[in-house]
Amino acid sequence: MNEERKPCVLVVSGVKNSGKTTLITRVLPFLTERGVRTAVIKHDGHDFQADVPGTDSCRHFQAGAYGTAVFSDKKYMVVKRQEGTVPEALMGQFPEADLILLEGLKDSAYPKIEVVRRGNSDRMVCRKAVAAVVSDLPRDEIEGAGESLRLLDLNDPKGVADFILKYMKTETKRPDA
Repeated sequence: MNEERKPCVLVVSGVKNSGKTTLITRVLPFLTERGVRTAVIKHDGHDFQADVPGTDSCRHFQAGAYGTAVFSDKKYMVVKRQEGTVPEALMGQFPEADLILLEGLKDSAYPKIEVVRRGNSDRMVCRKAVAAVVSDLPRDEIEGAGESLRLLDLNDPKGVADFILKYMKTETKRPDA
């Protein structure tokens, strides 16, 4: 689908345990079915375990290697110690992507889809560049969701994928896209 242009970038944000990962994994099959090559970059506010404990590459890393890589004929994984990693550096790893979904990054300037889920949150935490809210709550129960903000059904991943596809089409018409 990508004809030598920059990928569209959207952030999926929300409070902890709001369902960001679940939403992404439910939407991805609909995007893939439509031929959208999607990369996902997840921000982790904690120092995550980068490899499977006990594997050779994990042992190399734990022994002091600043970087490791594992590859096969169909995929590869690179783990590298690096201070100050920013999403833009990782986006460069996916030049063929049509869409890059960033998970987290609620304070970034990138356009966002915010997840607000019953029993977890009832107010928006993103303050800028919100393209839509995905929720199982009605609009009047979501603090910060004004009338002009697009509200999508959390239980309709195909509808969310359709919104993303429409959003991508409008973004590709921008002069700088």
